[in-house]
Formats: sequence, structure tokens, C-alpha cells
Amino acid sequence: MTRSAAADATSSTLTEPTVRRVAARPERHNKVFVGLGLFVAFVLAGFVSGFASSSPDGLEKVAADKGFIYQEKDHSFADWPLAGYAVSGIDNERLAGGLAGVIGVSIAFVVFGAVFWGVTRLRPRSASAASERDQAAERTGAGPGAGAGGAPLA
Repeated sequence: MTRSAAADATSSTLTEPTVRRVAARPERHNKVFVGLGLFVAFVLAGFVSGFASSSPDGLEKVAADKGFIYQEKDHSFADWPLAGYAVSGIDNERLAGGLAGVIGVSIAFVVFGAVFWGVTRLRPRSASAASERDQAAERTGAGPGAGAGGAPLA
């Protein structure tokens, strides 16, 4: 039996709800993965970062050891609300640092999410992927041009 004949035999034994459930799984798994990743990032940025060492990092330690740390100057963004890894105006250092981390994770998620969305929506779809999707929709009775769940594709 050829590969396509085996695929046809397998797909013909699946019921319509099974095909739709199987087709919807990758999207659900992606949402769970992204959601759990965001949760971990927020916990690390918001809570765990408050317990980070206040000792100088490697660059600051070398600058202090070599004696040129006092030559540092403020950069042009030093007056911004998130400068220095903390939210200005909050006296509690742990809270200010954690809040800055949560804001940073949020900004990064929105920016990279928008870029990812734009790239996936703007790239041309291949003809073979569209025809495979239409064939799967025909088998489930949804008709050509319909995605998983029978709704028309945008």
C-alpha cells in the first residue's frame, strides 16, 4: 500500500469530530506553551529577581578593581522611568525591580508577538499547503477554504 493510500484509509476511518479535534490540538498546545512561558517569565521577573545578588556584576567588579569605575557617566536614558532596572518613584527596591521586570516582559511579549503575527500573516501560503487543507476540509464535510472547526479562513 502506498503512503497516500494508507493516509486515505486512515483518514476514512476517522470520524468528523476526531478529525476536528486532532486538527485543533496543535493550536491549543501552542497557546498552553506560550501561556506557561509567560507565567514563568512573570514569576522570574516579578518575584525571583527581587532576591538577586546586590553585589556588582563582573564588569563593575573589574572596573572597581582596575580603578576606573569612578569615570562612568550617566547615559542619555538615565532619567527614564525604567532606568537602572527599577521603576522610578517606588521606594521599595524589590517592588521597583520586580515591577520593572514585569513591564519589560510585557513589552517584549507585545513587540515580539506583533512581529511574529505579522510575519506569519504576511508570508505567502504555499499552494500545496492550501490544497492539503482543502482536501482535509472536504473529508470532514466543511468544504474547501474552511479551517479546523469549519469556519472560513480569514
